[in-house]
Amino acid sequence: MQIQHDISLKSYNTFGIDVKAKHFVSIRKFDDLKEVLSLKDYPNKFILGGGSNMLLTKDVEDLVVHINLKGIEVLTENDSHVTLKVYSGENWHEFVLWCLAHNYGGIENLSLIPGNIGTAPIQNIGAYGVELKDVFVSCEAIDLRSNTIQQLSKSDCQFGYRDSIFKRKEKGKFVITSVALRLTKTNHNLHTEYGDINSELQNMNIDHPTIQEISKAVVAIRQRKLPDPKEIGNSGSFFKNPILSKKQFDTLKQSFPEIPSYPISDDSIKIPAGWLIEKAGFKGKTFENYGVHKKQALVLVNYSDAKGADILKLAHLIQKTIKRIFNVTIETEVNII
Repeated sequence: MQIQHDISLKSYNTFGIDVKAKHFVSIRKFDDLKEVLSLKDYPNKFILGGGSNMLLTKDVEDLVVHINLKGIEVLTENDSHVTLKVYSGENWHEFVLWCLAHNYGGIENLSLIPGNIGTAPIQNIGAYGVELKDVFVSCEAIDLRSNTIQQLSKSDCQFGYRDSIFKRKEKGKFVITSVALRLTKTNHNLHTEYGDINSELQNMNIDHPTIQEISKAVVAIRQRKLPDPKEIGNSGSFFKNPILSKKQFDTLKQSFPEIPSYPISDDSIKIPAGWLIEKAGFKGKTFENYGVHKKQALVLVNYSDAKGADILKLAHLIQKTIKRIFNVTIETEVNII
């Protein structure tokens, strides 16, 4: 374990924003993590995982602690289910592929989501009708206030749509070190009804898909619609899909009868933020070296050496415009640093 100084974070965030960490350390062992979190010379720590769900707008003065803990363990197993303990530094998509190779089902719809395991509960990552909470059992985390390890259950985490307790009242107070997930071994519960999955499977001439084939369909859709962060800096979906009351939606539909929607309860309707952004004229719009992706309006991109502050300014412009045209508030999905 070695603390470095004045380190560029460009390769540590998927937006490719070139800001500096005044102090930086990469952690591969649990004991080293406990030690570095207790360092009094660096009272403030900035916890960094896969860097996939953040927009860095300035240099980081705190000690950046890059969590790189690795490992997958079987906690319990029977004929139908397996519960896995996955350490926070494992790459999410590589873990999905590992599960598919073992025929473990439940997260195939979450294929190709960028980032690491440790940040997945913070965001309650989700895609194509599936969320992390659907397979989540618990997580282990270090409480930064006491430097003690805590186990948090699903109810403790208070999951919501792209939300958890780690984004609200416990924000910045825990470092997640591992996550326990319960997956199926047989009789997989397949989710093919959301988005373009069914049509993609039809294009593949598949009527009765396996979890592996669903993953391939999801990967194909995402690769077609979303830019690869290794080629164009981005953080995936920048905005959450807004959820409206039925009354709000009915009012909006009078002015925009073609608006797509997804009922989620008797009085809650989700509408795609990407549709709103595209309708407002932002899809494919470029501002110098950053802009809105040409294939997916939900994705803001860094084409070369954009500053995080510029991308944030664009996000605010989009939010203000959507509010003016549709009277709908869209929230950011990424964390603004």
